[in-house]
Amino acid sequence: MGKEVNGVSRSRFEMFSNSDEAVINKKLPKELLLRIFSFLDVVTLCRCAQVSRSWNVLALDGSNWQRIDLFDFQRDIEGRVVENISKRCGGFLRKLSLRGCLGVGDSALRTFAQNCRNIELLSLNGCTKITDSTCNSLSKFCPKLKHLDLASCTSITNLSLKALSEGCPQLEQLNISWCDQVTKDGIQALVRCCPGLKGLFLKGCTQLEDEALKHIGAHCPELVTLNLQTCSQITDEGLITICRGCHRLQSLCVSGCANITDAILNALGQNCPRLRILEVARCSQLTDVGFTTLARNCHELEKMDLEECVQITDGTLIQLSIHCPRLQVLSLSHCELITDDGIRHLGSGPCAHDRLEVIELDNCPLITDASLEHLKTCHSLDRIELYDCQQITRAGIKRLRTHLPNIKVHAYFAPVTPPPSVGGSRQRFCRCCILL
Repeated sequence: MGKEVNGVSRSRFEMFSNSDEAVINKKLPKELLLRIFSFLDVVTLCRCAQVSRSWNVLALDGSNWQRIDLFDFQRDIEGRVVENISKRCGGFLRKLSLRGCLGVGDSALRTFAQNCRNIELLSLNGCTKITDSTCNSLSKFCPKLKHLDLASCTSITNLSLKALSEGCPQLEQLNISWCDQVTKDGIQALVRCCPGLKGLFLKGCTQLEDEALKHIGAHCPELVTLNLQTCSQITDEGLITICRGCHRLQSLCVSGCANITDAILNALGQNCPRLRILEVARCSQLTDVGFTTLARNCHELEKMDLEECVQITDGTLIQLSIHCPRLQVLSLSHCELITDDGIRHLGSGPCAHDRLEVIELDNCPLITDASLEHLKTCHSLDRIELYDCQQITRAGIKRLRTHLPNIKVHAYFAPVTPPPSVGGSRQRFCRCCILL
C-alpha cells in the first residue's frame, strides 16, 4: 500500500530503505545497532545489508560474522564466496561450517586460512575437493584450531594428520570418518603432538589396526568420545589398550567390529566408569557374561545399541534394569533370544518410569503383547520399534496407547494372503507397512 507524503505516493519500505537518515539510524547509536545485528543469522544479515548504505556497512562488519553455517543457507557456493567471507571476517571468525559445499577446494581454503587465523571450529564435512594441501594451510596459519571435521574428504591421507599435529597443538576434536587412506602412522603422528584430544571420529577408516589404537591409548588421557564403527580389523587387543589409557571415556562406538568379545566389556567395566554411550551393533560374539560386568560397573549408561548381539538373553536386561538407572535409549533389534520376561524386568527397573525414552525391538520373535503391558508405566517412553514382531497385535498397541497416548509406535503387519480384491480390480496402493 502506498502512502501520501507531500502529494507523492511512496511505500513504507521505500521510505525506510532508501534513506540513511531513517529514524532508527538517528535515534540509535551505531554501536547499539551493531550489537543488535550481532544476534542475526547469515540470511537476515544479508537482507539487512540491502536496506541502506549505513546498514550495509553495519551488517557486513566482521564482528557480526564470528559464527557462520552455510549448510542451511546455500551449499552450491564456489570458492570465491569463501574467499570473500574470509576477507570480510578476518580475525573475527571463530566458527565456520562449509558442510556439503562440494565446490570449495584447496585454493579457497588457503586464502581462508591466511585471513582467519583465529578460527577454532571448522567443518569441511563432505567437501570432497579438498586434499592434504588444505590441512597444510590450516597447520601453517591456524594454530588456535580446536574442532575440525573432515568426514568424507576421501583424499585426506596421513600427511594431513602429520601437518595438523605440527601446527594445531590445541586440537580437541577431529572427525576423519570415511578417510580410508589413513593408517596407524597418521594416527601416531597426530596423538603424539595433540595430547588434549577429547573426540576422535574414525568411522569407516578401514585400514586402522590395533597398533593405531595402542597409540591413542598411550597418548590421549583426555579422550571422551571414540567412534570406530566398521573398523573391521581391530580386535580386543587394541581396544583394551584404549580402556586402560582413557579412563574418562564416555562414548564408544565399535558397531560392525565383529572380532571383539566379552573381553572389551570387562575392560570397559574395570576402567571406564563414566561410560554413557555404548554402540556395539553387529558384534555377535558378545554375551550376557560381558554385559553383566559392564552393567555392574558402568552405572551412568544412557544409550546402548545392542542390535544383532544375537547371544544376549533376558539376563542382560535383568542386569541393566538393576544397575543402570539412567538408561534412556536401548536397541535390541534382532536379539532373538529376548522374551517378555526381560522386558518385564526392564519395565519395573529404576530407569523405566522417568528415563527410558526409546526401545527398539525389531525382529524379536519371542516378544508378545505382554511386553507392551510391562512398558505401559514408562511415562517418558517416546518411541518403540516393533517391525516384524509377529506376536504383537494391533489390539496390544491400542492398549499401550491408552496409557501413553503420545508414543510413536512403528510396527509391521503382513497383508492378508491373498489380499482381498474389490470388484476384481487390483489394489493401487501397497498396504503391507502401517505406521501407527
